[in-house]
Amino acid sequence: MPEKQSSSGARPFSNTAPPGPAFFYDRFRARPLSRTWLVSVSVIVIVIVIVITLLWLFFWRAPAGFPVGASIEVPKGAGLNGAAELLSERKVIRSPFWFKAASVLRNGERRVKAGVYSFSKPVSVFALAKELVRGNGKEALVRVTIPEGTNNRQMAKLFRAEFLRFDSEKFLSLAGREEGRLFPDTYLLPPDAREEEIIRVLKETFDSRVAALEHELRRLGRPLEEILLMASLVEEEARTEETRRKVAGILWKRLDAGLPLQVDAVFPYIFGDQPFDLTDGDLLADSPYNTYKYAGLPPGPITNPGLAAIQDTINPVETPFWYYLSDREGNMHYAVTHDEHLVNRAKYLGSENQ
Repeated sequence: MPEKQSSSGARPFSNTAPPGPAFFYDRFRARPLSRTWLVSVSVIVIVIVIVITLLWLFFWRAPAGFPVGASIEVPKGAGLNGAAELLSERKVIRSPFWFKAASVLRNGERRVKAGVYSFSKPVSVFALAKELVRGNGKEALVRVTIPEGTNNRQMAKLFRAEFLRFDSEKFLSLAGREEGRLFPDTYLLPPDAREEEIIRVLKETFDSRVAALEHELRRLGRPLEEILLMASLVEEEARTEETRRKVAGILWKRLDAGLPLQVDAVFPYIFGDQPFDLTDGDLLADSPYNTYKYAGLPPGPITNPGLAAIQDTINPVETPFWYYLSDREGNMHYAVTHDEHLVNRAKYLGSENQ
């Protein structure tokens, strides 16, 4: 039977239900992934895992010989390449390339900061790059070696060459009365060390070293100041333990007898450390340090003697000699009388004076 049309001409209402959610799900749901695509993704993931594992095992992790607890100094001016080579040599990293790559990734620049670094446990190349890029190390210290027999003027020049802010005139002013007590040794000092700190460190080292000689000092029975004066002369006059002890014996004997010590080593000190050949005119220099013109010890040490010279000075060897000289090869020649001494001078130095 045909449908009855409404008087308005509109289509009659249908009893069919409208499309539900299931209709849209069935129509638009994703198609199942293909087996080939799943296999490809799995292979890529496995390859990535293997590559990362191999990189970790052979390049990124700390090497077996990682120097735990050791101090690693990265000097100023080393740069990223220099730091990478240094760390590789010290077995801190496995690969310089990956250290440089990690540093650039960390900082965006090819730069690491100088300093002294120490690690309580092995660290990866990434953790190491983080430390060096941030500059978490201690400030690099300056190694300074002061040779035995260095006087204050020479010491000031040495420090001026190592420390940019060092004031030589201020140092000499502060250290004027400390000559003989600024102990010659190798020191590690901060790069911004100033004159007062340097003097304090050297004096403290002197005090600790000389304190160990207390028993020997008491046995000799002479004031420490007198011993330091004599040790500064012995340091410059002789080079071996045997000759230092003999020279010390002769000089102590001449001092006790009231004779001029006649030590040639005072003249470089008098004339400002300039190299020169000693002449008869130099022996007449009017200086309280001139041990030819004035009897007794000079008014102050002419050097900062080392521990060996101090020990040899307080342990002199008694000999019959009253005179000595060093020839042009550094060999020592001794004499009992002044006439024998003049013969030695003519023979070994080509001079009959003094």
